[in-house]
Amino acid sequence: MKVEANRVEFKDIEGMRDIYRQEMNCQIIHDSIHGRPGWTHEYLITTAGVKVGYGSVAVAGPWQANPCVYEFFVLPQYRGRLFDFFLVFLAASCVTQIETQSNDLLLTVLLHAFTATVSSESILFYDKFTTAHSPPNAYFRKACEEDSHQIVQQDLNSEAKWLVAVDGVVAATGDILFHYNRPYGDIYVKVAESFRKRGLGTYLVQELKRVCYESGSVPAARCNPKNVASRQALQKAGFVPCGHILKGAISL
Repeated sequence: MKVEANRVEFKDIEGMRDIYRQEMNCQIIHDSIHGRPGWTHEYLITTAGVKVGYGSVAVAGPWQANPCVYEFFVLPQYRGRLFDFFLVFLAASCVTQIETQSNDLLLTVLLHAFTATVSSESILFYDKFTTAHSPPNAYFRKACEEDSHQIVQQDLNSEAKWLVAVDGVVAATGDILFHYNRPYGDIYVKVAESFRKRGLGTYLVQELKRVCYESGSVPAARCNPKNVASRQALQKAGFVPCGHILKGAISL
């Protein structure tokens, strides 16, 4: 049966995206790209006129020069022809790269089948354990306007809404991002250089997890594979690794 992949509007694949999100059941790092005008091209996959799946291509931002497939979904009953559908999609979309999180099983299989070299951009974490760290003289609170000078002086993130102070001095800042798929909130922190190796990053992550849960959300996190300090802080605060953001150039 003839297979086609055609450019469509987001509304034409939205129903299948809902199934995709339910099947993923985790934080979807590239979820927000669909809502950014001009950032994505959507392709509907059909066979004999029946909708069987879709593919999403990032074409703006860091992917402007190298269009990248970041979602490819096929309904369960049609997955026996997964590779056939993907080849048709590749021909129609002219993508040059694949980028996916490894807990997206379909696209991860395709990544390893259609790229020669795969690299990890980030390690993904989900929350598993509750911790009770309490570094000496450390206090977690909301950032306020009076903290701005210290935050700049310590080379911390001025947009972060939360901080840890030690003896009244701002030592670390952090926040929770909600531009992925709710209810997941992405936690990030930064500790001033002079306050590192005291457990303050772990403490800040722990408290941001608590804030996230209290707002009815689910904490998640990620870090660069080479950032050992961040990786250790996340794990000490109760996060457990669950995958990678993987990417590779398509080689047919």
